[in-house]
Amino acid sequence: MRKILLGKTGQEVSTISLGTWSYGGANKQGNIPVGWEGQEDKDSINALKHCYKVGIDHWDTADVYGNGRSEKIIGSLWNDVPRNEIFLATKVGWDMGSYEHYYHPRHMRKQMEKSLINLQTDCVDLLYLHHCNFGKNGEYFDDAVDVVRRFQEEGKTRFLGLSDWDLYKIMKYIDSFNPEVVQPYRNVMDDTYISSGLKDWIDKNNAGVCFFSPIKHGLLTGKYIEPVKFGDGDFRSRVSGFDDDAIIKKMQKNKLLLEEKFSDHPHPVMKGIIDSLLFDSPSGCALLGQRNIEQVNTASTLGEMLSQDDVAWIKSLYKSS
Repeated sequence: MRKILLGKTGQEVSTISLGTWSYGGANKQGNIPVGWEGQEDKDSINALKHCYKVGIDHWDTADVYGNGRSEKIIGSLWNDVPRNEIFLATKVGWDMGSYEHYYHPRHMRKQMEKSLINLQTDCVDLLYLHHCNFGKNGEYFDDAVDVVRRFQEEGKTRFLGLSDWDLYKIMKYIDSFNPEVVQPYRNVMDDTYISSGLKDWIDKNNAGVCFFSPIKHGLLTGKYIEPVKFGDGDFRSRVSGFDDDAIIKKMQKNKLLLEEKFSDHPHPVMKGIIDSLLFDSPSGCALLGQRNIEQVNTASTLGEMLSQDDVAWIKSLYKSS
């Protein structure tokens, strides 16, 4: 597994890292599905152990993944996996608690303490502000930053990060926060990494960057042959594309093209859609959600650099027609 320096953290981590959103299982916030159906704890545990074995040493979770279920699974493994050999990240911000807005300082502290208990550690390596919803006029931003900086001073986290689905929202707050690591949404179908200005900021500030949902929750793999419906509590039921026959057919067509292009690779589709994201990101990694040992084995074959021409060709396959 190729390693990169995660920007100014100075930490070496696997280029293909592990996102554990699915380990929380099916879940809802109010009436909104926010989890992943069909995930068994035994598969999560086996995947984590195998990640360590193959060198995937950067694990990403959050307090709200299964309301702590994902964190607890990770925290249960330190007798089998050395804690000091894993770069461990979690997040705070999506659980509003009994308050009327995100990032209430009292609730953030409660969630942080709970995360440390769940993860069975005194300190995480990286703590993200999970999103950039800091109020209509950004009125809760300063308090949120003050709280996580205090966590850092108290030794509860080594580094601080900023995340969001919308990269333009990240750019609104990034200079004021100056995070060591940024976690943006990016894949070959949805990519505003350059146009938002985030790539330039990352490069100029020597920050680490970790791309989440790099396979668009599985849609880009071409494994679906017809529109699919997901169960109650599965986030993917809210993702456009899974129910669109034209997009499903396009993903199938692209799958065949990638299989032909990278026929010498054991997982040509994944090589194309994942490795193309790393071409312009020397301090970047991709957070794949390996749900079982088989997916970990696939992930372990990825992370190598592609040529500029190959990257341009791959991206052209996913442009909107």
